[in-house]
Amino acid sequence: MQAVKKRRVLFVCVGNACRSLMAEAIARQLASDIMEPSSAGICPLGKVPELTKKTLLASGYSLDGLSSKLLRYDALGRADVIVNISGQSLDGLLGFRVNRSASAQRIEIWDIKDPYGEEAATYQKILGELEGRVLLLARRLRSRKRAASA
Repeated sequence: MQAVKKRRVLFVCVGNACRSLMAEAIARQLASDIMEPSSAGICPLGKVPELTKKTLLASGYSLDGLSSKLLRYDALGRADVIVNISGQSLDGLLGFRVNRSASAQRIEIWDIKDPYGEEAATYQKILGELEGRVLLLARRLRSRKRAASA
């Protein structure tokens, strides 16, 4: 039996401290069969805030390998799917140009509030929203994979 090729999914937000890190942790646990997730920030905070850690741990997600890191051009180029949660355009960032014909399948824009500096309940709400979005993305990727192999 042939191994399923995982899609490299890059989650991007501003600080790579809350949303993109949570999405990466969720994808690692709930979609590791179809995704090879990573995350990065346009202006990384450089650390994982305590509320991000507490929210993930309280919901059963691992913190292993999570760190706040800078978005790099090579990461954009390697990604099969880029999930932009930053609220900013990635076009032109680091010299990256969006291929308009391929962007519908390659880049997703998720309008999700940044919980940084908010209370724990907001972090939990955002985590729930991210779980739903990650599961929908995983379902679409699995469907595409099945269709391609049929």
